[in-house]
Amino acid sequence: MTIQRMRSRLAAGLLASASLLGCNEFLTVKNPTVIEVTTLDPVADAPVLANSAVQNLAQAYGWLIMYTSWMAGETDVAETFPTRNEFGRRAVDPTNGSLSTDVWFPLSLAAASSYLVLEIDLPTPTTNTNYQKAHFALAWSFLFMAENFCQGTVRAGPALTTAAMLDSAIAHFTAAADIGVAANTTDSKNMANAAVVGRARAKLQKGDKPGASTDATAVPAAFNYTLPYFDDLSNRTRVGNRLWQFTADRGSIAVAPSWRVVDPRVPQRVAPSNLLPQDANYTVDRGAPYVIQDKYPGFASAIRLASKIEADYIVAEAGGTASQLAQVQARRAANGQPAYAGATDAASVLAEFETQRGLEFFLENKRLGDLVRNGAAVKFVPVPGATYFKAGFSPIGNQTCIPLPITETDNNPNFHP
Repeated sequence: MTIQRMRSRLAAGLLASASLLGCNEFLTVKNPTVIEVTTLDPVADAPVLANSAVQNLAQAYGWLIMYTSWMAGETDVAETFPTRNEFGRRAVDPTNGSLSTDVWFPLSLAAASSYLVLEIDLPTPTTNTNYQKAHFALAWSFLFMAENFCQGTVRAGPALTTAAMLDSAIAHFTAAADIGVAANTTDSKNMANAAVVGRARAKLQKGDKPGASTDATAVPAAFNYTLPYFDDLSNRTRVGNRLWQFTADRGSIAVAPSWRVVDPRVPQRVAPSNLLPQDANYTVDRGAPYVIQDKYPGFASAIRLASKIEADYIVAEAGGTASQLAQVQARRAANGQPAYAGATDAASVLAEFETQRGLEFFLENKRLGDLVRNGAAVKFVPVPGATYFKAGFSPIGNQTCIPLPITETDNNPNFHP
């Protein structure tokens, strides 16, 4: 690709992906935060573009956690927006405006901005960490599409099945891991380990339990990889922790009754008087106090993306009933719970395993994928046909995945005969 063509492509990407503050045309002072496309050198500026792709992923991750937590029943929609209550009811219409702007667009942007980097001819490609970051962001984007959406598409391309998205995620996780190991820096190796966890997760979702177990076993002890967020008052929607933003600034998220438990993995508290639900009728409709999450208590709270603990859960799930039961007992003991004393048939153990997994990864965007993979074993999900807890809404639907928004399907020629 020529530099001129790359500049044209990057112009669109930069306008979409960066929060840039321009100057009025009559001013002569140059704004240092603006990148002028005519001066852009794709090779020299590759680090900026690669970091932007990862930041786009971080922004999309926060939105996904919030919306999927409503759909999977981890949290209540404590606000009045009908579009957001559709997620709480598991009945999301493709015309839903929040689906388009808050959920699909950020994830699509993370994928598209990753491709921008991968299309640049960079030196030492086998050790170039800009490529690693792009593969990493793209891999997670594909995985999140596969776990949460009924189908996917990238850059106005053809419709992608769940299997195709998982295969693409696995390929890009592999590239990110290989480059990270070859680059051999502390940061690149940490990202490589996170990519291996992601690949194990994708393989488990695909049904490749032996492959998932092999990858997860290779993750080093005590490994933990988080995405950072920042308390920038002028740019909180771009770089701040979304879960705290929608707890403190809007009052949209309430811990659902089934998750109001005493467990160190699910920090929560009754909201103080200065934090109110956006829906003034919430406590009356729910018949319970407004309980807020305390896992992410500030705009600068990091969010875990990959860890050895998740790898251990993957190995246990892939290993079968005895392995799952051992993991259950270990995690209950580690978190102050008595030993599991319930039935030990496969279905009962898997249900308890999923309950512990739900506590472990509360508000980390895993429950919809778990629901697709393990069905009835995933408890506390809003029940199809049941009355929604708020008056004036239709009953709960039966969606287990999110449809593509009409803004995508109507404008993508691949979705029309």
